Amino acid sequence: MKTRATYLFCSDPLRPDRPDPGFAREAAAARATGARITLIDHDALCAGDTEAALTRVGGGSHAYWYRGWMVTADRYEALERSLAARGHSLLTGGAAYRAAHELPGWYTAFDGLTPKSVWCGLPAGTAPPAPPPAPAALARLAAPLGPGPGVVKDFVKSRKDEWHEACFVPQLTDTARLSAVVARFVELQDDFLAGGVVLRAYEPFVAGGEARVWWVDGRPVRVTAHPDTPGLVPSPPLDAVGEAVRRLGCRWVTTDLALREDGAWRVVEVGDGQVSGLPAGDDGEALFAALPAV
Repeated sequence: MKTRATYLFCSDPLRPDRPDPGFAREAAAARATGARITLIDHDALCAGDTEAALTRVGGGSHAYWYRGWMVTADRYEALERSLAARGHSLLTGGAAYRAAHELPGWYTAFDGLTPKSVWCGLPAGTAPPAPPPAPAALARLAAPLGPGPGVVKDFVKSRKDEWHEACFVPQLTDTARLSAVVARFVELQDDFLAGGVVLRAYEPFVAGGEARVWWVDGRPVRVTAHPDTPGLVPSPPLDAVGEAVRRLGCRWVTTDLALREDGAWRVVEVGDGQVSGLPAGDDGEALFAALPAV
C-alpha cells in the first residue's frame, strides 16, 4: 500500500483548527489525494516560538512536507529542530530549504542560465536595522557586473512594485544612483530584509508572462502561470534547466522562466516549492498527487 504524504499547513490565525484561508483550497486538494494534514501556527513560528507553533503536532514519527507562507531560512531550521525533538522530520531539510529559497544557495547551479549576480550579506533582525553598504563598497560589489542597468533585491525578494525607487538602476557604474536605490530598498524592506543585498544584471524580457515550473526529485511535474500573470502560461524548453535543478539537488523546487528579447529562455528566480505560490484558481491537486510521501 502506498504511504500517504503528510503536510504541515498554516492554520487560520482566527480559527486555528482550520487551514489558513490562503491555503484552504490547497489543503482540501491535498486531502483529496489521500494526504494527512497537520496545522501549525505561522505567526508563532515567525516570532520564534516553535513550541507554540507546533501545539497541534501529535506523536508518532512522520516525515512532513511544509506548505504555507514563507518563513526565513533560520526559522525553517528551527522548525526542523523542533520537529526532530518530537520524532518527526521534514522532507526538505533546513539546508535544502535555504539553498532553494535564497539566491546565494541556488545561483552556482544555474550559472549561465540566469542573469549575472553579486551579493553581500547584511545582519537581519537588528534594532535598529543594519545600514546599507557604503557607496564605495557598493561600487566594488557592482564592478564584476560591468556597465549597464541592474536590479536590486535581497536574497529572496525584490521590490519591483517600487521599480524606479527601490529596484531598477539605469547604470550600475552610477554609484550615487546605485546607492540611493539600495538605501531605499533596505529602508523599505526593514525587518523583512532577507540575507543581504543582491545586484543583478538587467535583462529585457518580452511581454508574455513567466512560466513557473514545479520540480519534484529532479522531474518537471507541472508548468503553471506565474501568480503575477495568471492568464499567461509560456512553454519553455526544460532540458538545461532540469540539469541545473538536479545539480542543486533539492527535492521540491520551482523555477520561473521568461523569454529574453533575443530569444533565450532565462531563469528569473528559483524557489523552494513548499512556499511558492500557485496562480489564482489552481487548487494544486495535480501537484500534490505528484509529491511522494518519502
